[in-house]
This record gives sequence, C-alpha cells and structure tokens, in this order.
Amino acid sequence: MQNEKEKVALTSMAASVALTAAKAVVGITTGSLAILSEAGHSLIDFGATVMTYIAVRVSGKPADAEHHYGHGKIESISALAETALLFLLSGVVIWEAIKRLVYHEGHAVEATVAAFAVIGLSIIVDFFRARALAKAAKATTSQALEADALHFSSDLWSSSAVIVGLIGVRLGITWADSAAALVVALLVCLAGFRLGKRTIDTLTDTAPAGVAERVTAIADRIPGVVSVERVRAREVGDTQFVDLVVGISRTLPLDRVAGLKDRVIDAIRADMPKTEVTLTTNPVALNNETILDRVMVIARNRALAVHHVTVHDLNDKLAVSLDLEVDGKLSLAEAHDVADGLEAAIESELGDDVEVETHIEPLQQQVLGREAPPERARAIEIVLAEIAAKTDSVRDIHNVRVRESAGGEIVNFHCRVDPAMSVEAMHEKVDDIERALRRKAPAIKRAVGHAEPLR
Repeated sequence: MQNEKEKVALTSMAASVALTAAKAVVGITTGSLAILSEAGHSLIDFGATVMTYIAVRVSGKPADAEHHYGHGKIESISALAETALLFLLSGVVIWEAIKRLVYHEGHAVEATVAAFAVIGLSIIVDFFRARALAKAAKATTSQALEADALHFSSDLWSSSAVIVGLIGVRLGITWADSAAALVVALLVCLAGFRLGKRTIDTLTDTAPAGVAERVTAIADRIPGVVSVERVRAREVGDTQFVDLVVGISRTLPLDRVAGLKDRVIDAIRADMPKTEVTLTTNPVALNNETILDRVMVIARNRALAVHHVTVHDLNDKLAVSLDLEVDGKLSLAEAHDVADGLEAAIESELGDDVEVETHIEPLQQQVLGREAPPERARAIEIVLAEIAAKTDSVRDIHNVRVRESAGGEIVNFHCRVDPAMSVEAMHEKVDDIERALRRKAPAIKRAVGHAEPLR
C-alpha cells in the first residue's frame, strides 16, 4: 500500500514537470500571458507534488521512540499546506479577474492554436492523474493524495476556464476569460474549505464521526462486559486509535479478564480493520454478588489463599468463618497480623457488625517425593476397597497412586458414587473414607479422593 502511494505521487510529479515545461515554451513563443500564468500554476503544482511525495514517504514510517502513534499526521500537514496553496492561487485569480472585469486592467489574451493545444493537453493529463490520485487516496486513506487529487481537479477546471476564455476571445467576448476564471476560483475555494476542515479536524484530534457509537455497540454485545464507561477515538493517517474503558465483574479471575479483553479487541478490529485499540478494564461490584464472592475478591486482592469459607445468616448479623493459608515459616505474630488485616477488610466490605473468624494454617508448598513401590500402592488399594465396601454409596476404588515424601505418604484415588447424590453428601462420604484410611495407615499424611458418577 505504501509503494502504491509513492508510485502515484512520483507519476504526478513527472506530469507536473512536463506540463510546466510545455506551457512555458508555448507561453514564451506565443507571448500569451495566460499560458505563462498557467505555467507558473503548474510550477506551483510541481512543488505541491514534491511535498506530497515527501509526505507519503515519511508517513509510511513505523512508530518509533519519538512518535508513538506513527508518522501519519505528516500527510495532514502536507494536505493543510496544499489547501493553503489552493486558497492563495484562488485569491490571486479572483483579484486578477475582478480587476479585469471592473477596471478593465490586465493584458490581452492571444487565442493561438498552440495555446489551445497545450491547454487541451493539460486538461487530459490533469483528468487522468486526478482520477488516479483520488483512487489511490480512497484505497490508502491518504489525506496528502486526496489533497493532490483536489488540487489537480481544480487545475482541470482552471484549464477548462482558460479554454472557455480563449473561445470567448476568439468570438470577441473579452470578459469571458475573467468571468470563467472567477467562477472556477470560487469553486476551488469551496472545495479547499472542505478539505481544510477535515485536515484540521485530524490535526486537532477531532473524534471521527460515528466511531465512538460503533465501538460502544460492539463492546456492549460481548458477554462479560457490564458497561462501556469511556470511548475516545482519533485518526492518524489511515489508522484510527481507540481508547476504551469497560466495566467487568470484579469476581472474574485474571485469565478470564485477559480472554474477555481479547474478544472485545478482536470484535472491534473485525468491524473496523484499521483500528488500534487500547482497552482498560474497570472491576465493578455487581448486585448479584454473593457474600462468598465478596470474601473471595477481598482475599484475592490481598494475594491471600483462603478456603472453606462458611457464611451464617444469624438474622441480626452475619458470621463468616474461613481457613487462611499463610507461609508456614512465618511466626504466629506475623501470621496473626495477616489474619487481622483480612478480617478488617471483610468487615469494611460487609459492615462493622459482621463476625469474622479465621483459621490459620500453613500454605501447602511444593513437596519433593517419589512413587511408592507397587506393592505398597496395591496394599493401600485393598484397604480402600475394604473401607468402601462397608459404605452404601461409594464403589469401584481405582486409579490409586501413592507418593512418598519427607512428611509422610500422599494418597490419591478415584471412586464412583450415585450420580444423583448431592455434592455436599458426596463430599462427606469421600471424607469419611479418607479419614478411615489415615486411621488404618498412620504413615499417610494426606488422602485425596476424586468422585465420579457411578455407571
């Protein structure tokens, strides 16, 4: 795309050089001031195309340490300069036309065959290069190429006005050239005003029309987004930059927050491909949060591991109890400070009348161990099967693994229970088997049972 912009700009530059030379030669040989004026106009066009070529080359550079959003605004600056040039040229034409129409000042125009030929050639060249520039500007969203296309479209009308003026002179209507030039100059000023307004909007970071509404609608459709709190958008070259802040449930874990952000960004880019999105999530407390949710959020925000959270509604107050895991190497005083801080945070969230009790226990660390001999695992499996046989709900003890560690043996096993049984009841039944196993085999430090539906 960048090569396409540079190729079109170079072609336009070459056309400007050729037209300037041709008009200058014809103007000098025929003594036509109108053609010489057109030659001067084409010389300024050449300067504009050089400026455009430089702009599209610089704007294509990637972002760097000094330009974090790239160099796209170089094109806007170039477009603004060309717009100013259009107004300057139009002003000169309007001034000269008024002098000729009102005060009858100025030089006579020579309507020679050579004059018609060079202006006709200029019209053909300007038509094709204006169309090529406009097509490239639309495909690449280049303001510099768009300004060039407008510039040469105005030249086409300017050259057409010269043709009309030359025909008028041939027919003896001496004021036709000035009148046509005045109309074209006013039209060019109108087009220049529109382009200049768009360019100034870009340079002043005016929000692109409709972008904020589209981004809001897209984000609102993504499950997990509670609210769209702020949308800011601006345009740099052919790229839109969007800063978006959305509200999400504060109970979401970090991995789900990251996934949600990716889904929002992907949805926006799918709808608006040339968009760079910066997304910030703001955790929000929802009305449907349970007491357990709120306690877990508080613990997570303090980087604490808690489990066995129990909430009792005592009518006149709430009672919360929980197990708090801390580094086993901490002193009791240090661990108690951690527990006090957690309790104070829960009371601040739920109210001063809440009763909070914490049970402090050592955080489970990574333990070095090894597989127990197969005969030991088989012996444990037999004991587990005997214990399960005495129950009326636990069946099929399997996948028994025994690991030896410095603190004792760790046993993991699978079993099957009635699929209609509640989780609460299932948990109690499996706990009974774990406790019975540790009573029969004191060397076992921990037993973990995994229940599966009975087939």
